[in-house]
Amino acid sequence: MKARSSAPTAESVWREYGKMLDYNAAIRLDDTVRVNENFFVGRQWEGVESNGLPTPVFNFLKRVTLFTVASITSERIKLRATPVDAASGSGRLIRAADVVNAEFDALFEHNSIPSLVQEFMRNAAVDGDAATYTYWDGDAPAPGGRRGAIRTEILANTRVGFGNTADRRVQSQPYILIKKRELTEKLRERAKALGCREWEDIRPDTDEQYADPYKETGDKTTVILRLWKEGSTGTVWAFECCRGIVIRPAWDLGLRLYPVTWLCWDYVQDSYHGQAMLTGLIPNQIYINKLFAMTMISLMTTAYPKVVYDRTRVPKWDNGIGRAIGVNGGDVSGVARILDPAQVSPQIAQFIELTQEMTQSNLGATDVALGDARPDNTSAIIALQRAAATPNELTRQNLYRSIEELGEIYLDFMAGYYGVRAVQIDPAQEVPGEVLAFAASALPMNAEGLMAVPYDFAGLRDIPMLLKLEAGASAYWSEIASAQTLDNLLAAGHIGIVEYLERIPDEYVTDREGLIKAVKAREGAAGRA
Repeated sequence: MKARSSAPTAESVWREYGKMLDYNAAIRLDDTVRVNENFFVGRQWEGVESNGLPTPVFNFLKRVTLFTVASITSERIKLRATPVDAASGSGRLIRAADVVNAEFDALFEHNSIPSLVQEFMRNAAVDGDAATYTYWDGDAPAPGGRRGAIRTEILANTRVGFGNTADRRVQSQPYILIKKRELTEKLRERAKALGCREWEDIRPDTDEQYADPYKETGDKTTVILRLWKEGSTGTVWAFECCRGIVIRPAWDLGLRLYPVTWLCWDYVQDSYHGQAMLTGLIPNQIYINKLFAMTMISLMTTAYPKVVYDRTRVPKWDNGIGRAIGVNGGDVSGVARILDPAQVSPQIAQFIELTQEMTQSNLGATDVALGDARPDNTSAIIALQRAAATPNELTRQNLYRSIEELGEIYLDFMAGYYGVRAVQIDPAQEVPGEVLAFAASALPMNAEGLMAVPYDFAGLRDIPMLLKLEAGASAYWSEIASAQTLDNLLAAGHIGIVEYLERIPDEYVTDREGLIKAVKAREGAAGRA
């Protein structure tokens, strides 16, 4: 199907790209991101003429930023789909939910979503915004000898442009621009393969967003991918071009949602770009660095004793360090005397410590949370940990919502691209127990007791799903407390062994899934007996 007659052109997309750059310049986005990244990695005297003076860096910002990100994210995240009409108990709906949940687990594993989420939140904390882009990799291997897989990557916030700059909601945008820098030779090859007649005219260009010359290699070309929702089809369309040349004409992605997620660390009214956590902390870091620098200068020049001697009696005296000072006559206690060094005010160290402590505490990075203190018992640890996590609870909920939005995008890709694929199901859910016991040997089951059957993923379009993110404990003490609670419930007889095994962390029990199946089989055999 062709796009409407008002489809974008290379010239119109480049004008929209120019508006994106103008907006970023108006809010000083590129400068802010560059400064924040420099401070985060430790280049905190960038552009300052030191003239040989000390330039100390005591980068407490990196520690508190990484702590905050680690306390918000979790390595144990699972996305679970439930049909909206699950109360009907329909086997078709339950099977669809099981298939989608299994695909979610596989996609989270193949795309390393827990690691991706940590980078996602790191970008939000340092740059102000975080973004992901999901696409279909047609060359990736898939089960059953098929080709094609869903891939997700992180995008820099400076390379994403919204059509409505006053709205941070992704799905309500009139269009979205995604900027890429590709090697010119590779781009020419790709353009030629896509049927671009002007592929030989593609030239390297400069990146208007690069403030650091060393980042620009000169053999790259800026490529803009434009996404928009076509009203006539109700789907997302795409158009790709570089300056003046169409790389790929408009094509239908077959999706109903933009394959982009977006998260602001702190919202800014009437702007899709947010404010980074680091932006408000940089003045504190500069203050500490300057105090250390001035203290070092003072110590280097006045901390060592100096010798004052009578030059009329001793022609020359220089034994280094503080250097001797010669005077012509005067009372220098005979021949020479020693001047005591100046004292540095203890208030300097106090203010450095107070600034750092208050900055960390306001972000929830208290001494207990950072491991600099030792509470007396587990209850105190849990209470202090929860209190420290409170300032970041809103950010954590925003992250969870972003991951759920990513799940909705995955669901959209499954329905649009998977087609009919083989999925693994549990025969016990499809076949009555008596029939399964009689014909189990004839069923094509694998070593885990699952059976491969074809499933048409296009049918997911007609099954509304509710997505819920399950995030496990991100801290060691929360994990121990949860395990102790389960132990107590099992010992008191309030839960069974299967319920216990289903909730205990994987690393606590070897082959937990296999043990659960063995217990269920034993209980089933005992029930039939």
